[in-house]
Amino acid sequence: MPARGAHEPPKADETWERIESAPFDRDLELAVIEGNAIHKLVFPCRRFAGGWGKVGTAERITVLPTHWRVWVK
Repeated sequence: MPARGAHEPPKADETWERIESAPFDRDLELAVIEGNAIHKLVFPCRRFAGGWGKVGTAERITVLPTHWRVWVK
């Protein structure tokens, strides 16, 4: 899985939300958080019925994210 900043601790201003609360109409940054390690995807994603896709291509991603936050360009 591509990662940006894997294994870096979260900064005080980086707030992750639980994946269950992710909206369907926004570009999001997704992460899998295991223990103290954050594995962030390097591209924006959107939630759709039944899964997640890359913004721009709508290509389905196969990762099961645990957290999200708004994608900052």
